[in-house]
Amino acid sequence: MQQAAFFDLDKTVIAKSSTLAFGRPLYKAGFLGKRALARLSLAQAFYLLFGADHDQMERARNELLHLIEGWQRADVEQLVRETLTEIAEPLVYAEALFLIDEHKRKGRRVVIVSASPEEIVRPMAEYLGVDEVIATKVKTDADGRYVAEIEIYAMGQGKADAMLAMAQVEGIDLEGSYAYSDSVSDIPMLEVVGKPAAVNPDKELRKVAEDEGWAILEFQRPVAMQPTIPRPSPLAGIAFAASLGALGAAIALMKRRARAT
Repeated sequence: MQQAAFFDLDKTVIAKSSTLAFGRPLYKAGFLGKRALARLSLAQAFYLLFGADHDQMERARNELLHLIEGWQRADVEQLVRETLTEIAEPLVYAEALFLIDEHKRKGRRVVIVSASPEEIVRPMAEYLGVDEVIATKVKTDADGRYVAEIEIYAMGQGKADAMLAMAQVEGIDLEGSYAYSDSVSDIPMLEVVGKPAAVNPDKELRKVAEDEGWAILEFQRPVAMQPTIPRPSPLAGIAFAASLGALGAAIALMKRRARAT
């Protein structure tokens, strides 16, 4: 049976939230005001310092669904691809790139697994030279517009379930496979493989990793790299696109920290 290496995206392969990172391009394009951009920047700082727990992610998910309802999926994908180089270049961990390459050279399948929307995750994975992803997918209507429902939610146990389903259908040996993540919310993902590793782990995941004897890795070198996907020509009229979670996540994080003080 073939083996695989499953990588969480945010703070594992890249150094910040893949969704929140699109705040500045939205501001430059005129879709966000200065106040919204400031909220996103603060949310990003909180995310880097403290992470986001399950309750925060759930609230952010519900807010973003109503925020993006009615927007075209194609417009979101286009904006992500157009701004991907400026977003991703300074964020990719050199250590993650080395591991991805190492697994490929040993014949293992590499899969990016993320709770972020597929419209962000897939272009980011292609940028990294990875063809397979497991990501959150929002339902669309017959015209390709988002509706406020989740089709696939790749968060927590949802990641593990998707990995198990992939393994069953495609004959992947999970016991001989690897998984990498930074967050305690991804313990289910780490538990379904035989070789889990905690990367830049939060406090809770570090304790679990120490108790279970899992590998603990520290990634510290974000590097620039050349994109592996072509940049398409610009589309006019893209509206708010990659706010697919950014504003909702920012609001959720701000509220959570405000209540804690």
